[in-house]
Amino acid sequence: MSSRNQDLFEQSQRIIPGGVNSPVRAFKSVGGTPLFFKRGQGAYVWDADDKRYIDYVGSWGPMIVGHSHPAVVKAVQDAAAQGLGFGAPTAAELEMAELLCQLLPSLEMVRLVSSGTEATMTAIRLARGFTGRSRIIKFEGCYHGHSDGLLVKAGSGALTFGQPSSSGVPAEIAALTTVLDYNDAAGLERAFAELGKEIAAVIVEPVAGNMNLITPKREFLEALRALCTKHGAVLILDEVMTGFRVGLQGAHGHYGIKPDLITLGKVMGGGLPAAAFGGRRDIMQCLAPLGAVYQAGTLSGNPVAVAAGLATLKLVQAPGFYQRLSQLAKHLTEGLTASARKHGIPFCAQSIGGMFGLYFSKAVPTSYNEVMAGDKAAFNRFFHAMLDEGVYLAPSAFEAGFVSAAHTDADIAQTVAAADKIFSAW
Repeated sequence: MSSRNQDLFEQSQRIIPGGVNSPVRAFKSVGGTPLFFKRGQGAYVWDADDKRYIDYVGSWGPMIVGHSHPAVVKAVQDAAAQGLGFGAPTAAELEMAELLCQLLPSLEMVRLVSSGTEATMTAIRLARGFTGRSRIIKFEGCYHGHSDGLLVKAGSGALTFGQPSSSGVPAEIAALTTVLDYNDAAGLERAFAELGKEIAAVIVEPVAGNMNLITPKREFLEALRALCTKHGAVLILDEVMTGFRVGLQGAHGHYGIKPDLITLGKVMGGGLPAAAFGGRRDIMQCLAPLGAVYQAGTLSGNPVAVAAGLATLKLVQAPGFYQRLSQLAKHLTEGLTASARKHGIPFCAQSIGGMFGLYFSKAVPTSYNEVMAGDKAAFNRFFHAMLDEGVYLAPSAFEAGFVSAAHTDADIAQTVAAADKIFSAW
């Protein structure tokens, strides 16, 4: 029987590289044919063959209130009726900026952009302009968008120059990035001891979500803040994924760490392209037109995207919103873990706020190397079996999952039952 998903994928591959407009969508990690979605409502999505799935991807995090929430849709419709864009200031941009600064005390000033990549790229440029230094530190397994200086992997030794992880990235640019191990406070201290006078910034996901879900060790967070302060480097927390996802004040609010700059995206756009970066006033005032660090964007603060974001951020401020979201994620991970253990399968899971991680390993990983040691083949098998049961998980063993406020206890129970059926036949 012909599949509409298969037909669309075959057609797409003729004119779109790999048939997709973002690599992970191609199912290359898990194998098989990617799903083409045609509709989303609440906690569910429907593919091109009209099969319904319980959705734990949520457009990779933004759909925290569920797909097509009436309040968000109405806000978008009302904004669109007034104009799709102006390339000029609007009152809604100011409202968004004020709300972000109100909700996130670390923001003294903020600038709106259109994507997380744009936010992190500019935050690094700003840190370099502010400090007059060139080197940045990032961590293995953390993803901060696809700008050249961030598509870098670790070298052969802890403090060797980074190596490009993408063709097209000049080695000279990669050499300005030092890549360290996530959660390794001692390694960070050694790097600062050797390179401290060169380091403009350290950029990190405070909760890593791009090598599956890895939570930070307290001593790692404390070392980040203390060493950046001591050596005059800018601490950039990449909260594109975690901002308004793990809690109303993001991961830095959850853990009580004060960054110099943060980057935001996903949830703050409500599903449309919107992002931001901001932080200390003295750093942000280095941006043009006030300062010498240039950044611009025709679509920055697009009124339709801002409307979706404002409507979403209003909804997440409801009393008990994050408590319930956290409970849903916890029930999901605990249910899946109990089922796997019942059937003797090496599996574990964890969650924070509305994010979760699933691992086919005996213990929850705390580093990139531990994640890589997991059983990827087992995940791929599980992923496809869950698809057959109508459950859509991230199509990679190295991505975090997401629950939304639209998920119900019944959805969680159905998901756990589907996994139990799979594990029992494992």
